[in-house]
Amino acid sequence: MSLPRAKLVKNFPGCPVEATLSLLDGKWKGVILFHLMEGTLRFNEIRRKLPSVTQRMLTKQLRELEVSGLVSRTVFPVVPPRVDYALTPLGASLEPIIKAMAVWGEENVLCHAGRQELRLSPASCAPAAALQGNR
Repeated sequence: MSLPRAKLVKNFPGCPVEATLSLLDGKWKGVILFHLMEGTLRFNEIRRKLPSVTQRMLTKQLRELEVSGLVSRTVFPVVPPRVDYALTPLGASLEPIIKAMAVWGEENVLCHAGRQELRLSPASCAPAAALQGNR
């Protein structure tokens, strides 16, 4: 059984890709960051943008993003409670990466009938073939 990425980073000598992925590791974290790039959102606004996520999972992912310093959480002492989430400067620095992932997904992933498929055009296969030739 493989170890979670967070455990590997502690024992892996300084790999920056692995360290970055450990911050984004989680089914919803990248999507949450993508939506927070639009600006500050309240909990239920995020939840409406992610209809498939459970409240428990969304809370867990937001807490992990907050602990890692990518998202700030502001609680307002009003009734009913109001909680706002926003990107921190560190989280905002991931914007080019998140946007690049969105562009790549638009170019290479087909979504239809609730399924995802990779677009296997000759152009998208060429870099992979070139990489395999370098081994």
